[in-house]
Amino acid sequence: MRSFAIGRFAAIAGWQMISVAVGWQLYERTGDPWALGLVGAAELAPVLFLMIVAGNAADRYPRRNVGIFAHALLTLAAIGLALVSWLNGPTYAIYSLLVVVGTARAFASPSVNTILPQLLAPAEFANANAWLSSTFQLAAITGPAVGGMLIAATGTATAPFAAAAVGQLIFIGMLRTLPLRVPPPATDKRSAKDLFAGFRFVRQNPLFLSAITLDLFGVLFGGAVALLPIYAKDILAVGPAGLGWLRAAPGLGALTMALMTTRLPAWQRPGRVLLMVVAGFGLATIGFGLSRSFPLSLACLFLTGVFDNVSVVIRLTLEQIITPDHLRGRVSAINYVFIGFSNEFGAFESGATAALFGPTLSVVGGGLATLLVVAMVGAVWPQLARIGALHSLRAHDGTP
Repeated sequence: MRSFAIGRFAAIAGWQMISVAVGWQLYERTGDPWALGLVGAAELAPVLFLMIVAGNAADRYPRRNVGIFAHALLTLAAIGLALVSWLNGPTYAIYSLLVVVGTARAFASPSVNTILPQLLAPAEFANANAWLSSTFQLAAITGPAVGGMLIAATGTATAPFAAAAVGQLIFIGMLRTLPLRVPPPATDKRSAKDLFAGFRFVRQNPLFLSAITLDLFGVLFGGAVALLPIYAKDILAVGPAGLGWLRAAPGLGALTMALMTTRLPAWQRPGRVLLMVVAGFGLATIGFGLSRSFPLSLACLFLTGVFDNVSVVIRLTLEQIITPDHLRGRVSAINYVFIGFSNEFGAFESGATAALFGPTLSVVGGGLATLLVVAMVGAVWPQLARIGALHSLRAHDGTP
């Protein structure tokens, strides 16, 4: 568990450096919000195409080995981005390497995110997720802050890309220390029914479907992070170092909440809490969109992290508890598509609306749409607000 958490911290910090460096580099080159929106589209496309393949790979092969492959691919992409920055290569090369990043993340999520449930008891899931969320958010703070400072110090994105590659190599080394768990051999020949078993499981579990739908559309419309280079340069005028702190603020909020969660008793009405925190995320997004003060903007982004962390812990724990182990890879792949779709397509949506209507209207409108989504999910799936403590659920159907 300790080796996994340390390695995961290094990998996520590296990925966050890639994210902040790519956004800064593209906006410096083009000055066009569309360029930021296309980042999300480039990373999302391979996730959509590889969802079924990646999920089945995580259930068919040792998840540790699939994770090593994914992060080795991410290492190569980071090295490529560093070379493009150093040699002042063409912009299309950046987007091509982002497709490789998306490919790596498509395989990383269903494999890496389903390793620990093989090593822990169900009663340990919620606490383990809270601690892992703490390391994730610490990396989400450290990565953008360090990446922004490296850009400010060197004037280029080469150094953060190189540091990101080192972070992936550290995680690969840590993954190699985990026990190798080989899935039991399939007794029957795999069919199309097996390939799409994850879809069938999600469709038959309305609690999980409602939770990931809430996350999908909530983050889709609340994608203010994609426009932070515009806010840092043109609205708040705080430069690349300020951009790093803006990117780090949600992570700081999430880390704070994650540490609090490890000391709090289990949520007795987690579905109701989930609806409330996604609504809070929308309100904080609106506040950021309207702010013209750097401290106030940091505070609003901090709150988005607080609310998002609660949502992540509840949704991830729900997934781990109700999903049988032989389906975890395929279900996690679908879950990642929802998350990836919301984050990456949300970045595209934010860039597109910012180009058409301006960044302020894009962010504020997204926050208002998030509030509407909360109301709609609560109306379509009223059972979400009524579920009891997550540990009272059982696998297969998500019922007490």
